[in-house]
Amino acid sequence: MALIKKHVAQNVAELPKFSELQEATELFSSTDDKGLKDYIVEEILKFHGGGEFLIECLHQRELDKTVATKIASSISSMNADEAPIEDIMQLLKLSNAYTRNLGISMLRDFGSSIKYYIVKFLIGEDRDLRIFAINVLGDVDFAESRDMLVELLETEKDINVAMTAVDYMGEIGELEDIPLLKSLKERFHGEFYVEFAVDGAIKLIEG
Repeated sequence: MALIKKHVAQNVAELPKFSELQEATELFSSTDDKGLKDYIVEEILKFHGGGEFLIECLHQRELDKTVATKIASSISSMNADEAPIEDIMQLLKLSNAYTRNLGISMLRDFGSSIKYYIVKFLIGEDRDLRIFAINVLGDVDFAESRDMLVELLETEKDINVAMTAVDYMGEIGELEDIPLLKSLKERFHGEFYVEFAVDGAIKLIEG
């Protein structure tokens, strides 16, 4: 047993220490040792900007899945005020399903802490960002999702944004939301797709 303890102590002593973020990121990028990478992930998060670096690593298709999972797990343990939430949200735009799911998992772990970022997109002028925010709501599905979609639909003038929200309302809407959904037929009068989408959502809500 004494020999084992000595060996473990030696391994721990050999783990590198970093005085700045660049030292840690350079070694992370250059080593193929997965165990060492896992250790460095934790060290990187001790530095300002470390979370942003690790999320950028998740954009790399060649990143090993076990390392990617370690990154997601470590970032999920961060304080929500310090976590790179907007960067995490951008992962949901990727074509890589595994990485997208890691992004969704991280956002779910932060729960209602992401509400500010979603609202920021929902009330913005950029239509694509409003649609993206709705998709995040649908993927993450936290307690306020329905209320936020209802509030959006009460005033939304862009048909594409509104219909994206309607699609999700079919999944999480309630009977009391049906009058609001029906009102969209008047707001977008003459649009066949609106009637089709609204009727479909109502049918799902009614069961």
